[in-house]
Amino acid sequence: MANDALNVNSHPPPHGVNGATSAIGITAVCAIMTFTTLVFMGLSFTKPRTHRIFHYITAAITMVAAIAYFTMGADLGQTPIPVEFERSNPKVSGTAGVDNQNREIFYVRYIDWTITTPLLLLDLLLTAGMPWPTILYTILLDEIMIITGLIGALVQSSYKWAYFAFGMAAFLWVAYTVTYVARKHASSLGADISRIYLYCGVWTIFLWFLYPIAWGLSEGGNVIAPDSEAIFYGILDIMAKPVFGALLLWGHRNIEPARLGLHIRDYDEDPATTGGAHAAHHGEKGNSRAFASDSVTPGTATPATNTV
Repeated sequence: MANDALNVNSHPPPHGVNGATSAIGITAVCAIMTFTTLVFMGLSFTKPRTHRIFHYITAAITMVAAIAYFTMGADLGQTPIPVEFERSNPKVSGTAGVDNQNREIFYVRYIDWTITTPLLLLDLLLTAGMPWPTILYTILLDEIMIITGLIGALVQSSYKWAYFAFGMAAFLWVAYTVTYVARKHASSLGADISRIYLYCGVWTIFLWFLYPIAWGLSEGGNVIAPDSEAIFYGILDIMAKPVFGALLLWGHRNIEPARLGLHIRDYDEDPATTGGAHAAHHGEKGNSRAFASDSVTPGTATPATNTV
């Protein structure tokens, strides 16, 4: 089916190489993403609605990735771009006998990352009980990292490396926030929260350091063929999404969202009763606030001060 998709959705020359190996590999990754999405969604029903936020976020990550990989497996969501560095191997430089100066760039992969990497960070930073300003700023830098990577991939001149540098600068700030600032927040919330945050945070940043290497070997330097690129990114995405999600949800199995500053009111609960009881516990009954179901307010080292 994957090879048929390549024939049905073939592009007129000149365009890069997308061989059977990458098509089969991409289809396999799509299947893994789809399966884990169903598992994560199924596991959410084992929790009360007010405790499902991490299941929802994690299932959304793999759901978006599944759609992106379905698109790439069908040889869609890509465009041929002239390469900066021409290679003698036709599987790397382009379609042999047609035009050896083009490489296919899967822009749909960056659309995937634009949606899923902020969700990954949201999973992590909510686990650490980080305040909203830090979460939003970190997500902004993450978006800069992804978008500059896309622009760099679509640029054929050496200017692509300037965008790569912008993206790496943004990534280093994200890595600093995840590995240092958020880790300190998580450590103040308890040993179990600190432990699962450390596992997931280190795992994520380690993998994210490998993505620029993959970019430099593929979209950037045109060193490896698109087939090898698809396998490289596919393995990284499996480790960074389904494996990450399984580890995170396992770590959250006995953690109450309220410990993270996430006070979520269900739709069938009386907001006056829920908000008043929480506020009265802290001597703030007159200033308590209750919002709609599934709204969240992450806290800091003293998360119980926020009510939703």
